[in-house]
Amino acid sequence: MPEPQVINHPLAHCHLSRLRDKTTPSSEFRQSVKRLAMLLAHSATVELPTTVVEVITPLETTTGQQLSTRIGLVPILRAGVGMVEPILDLIPTSEVWHLGLYRDEVTAQPVHYYSKLPPANPVDIAFVLDPMLATGGSACMAVEALKKWGVTNIKMLCIIAAPEGITKLRDAHPNVEIHTCVIDRGLNDKHYICPGLGDAGDRIFNT
Repeated sequence: MPEPQVINHPLAHCHLSRLRDKTTPSSEFRQSVKRLAMLLAHSATVELPTTVVEVITPLETTTGQQLSTRIGLVPILRAGVGMVEPILDLIPTSEVWHLGLYRDEVTAQPVHYYSKLPPANPVDIAFVLDPMLATGGSACMAVEALKKWGVTNIKMLCIIAAPEGITKLRDAHPNVEIHTCVIDRGLNDKHYICPGLGDAGDRIFNT
């Protein structure tokens, strides 16, 4: 069971501080989400397999590397959409598949309302994208959907994680790697992460 990978980097700390600040406007909030998503992608991709290819430079022929696996980005709607663009910039060959999940405010249980996963031909590696890993319910449901599709290598990328969500995801799916920028104190009685940053989706989309 892999331990959660926490990014301990000055840039991550600085951008995270801007996310937490309640006075940060949505435009800056979105930019900080993108920058942190890029740092998370760097953490999650250090062991991606590559193959050697021939490269012809303006001066001579040499060798290089290219990715040898199909990678799927799976944002959990709606907040996860804010993490797609920077990772797609880093890995332009990635496929993007959407999952619609939301947390019932009364029961705190996830509700699966939309899936764009095809019935066959799964990707080799899937990155589940969601700024917040709170109760872990939505993350577990997303991983279950990906496993049913046939994906065997799944990584969870979240900006902030709560211990409760980490425990739930690791208990249900111990082989899923978790990459996060910080592990916060825990959940309050409304199942929000504290100190957290509020509702990531509302702040990304200015709603």
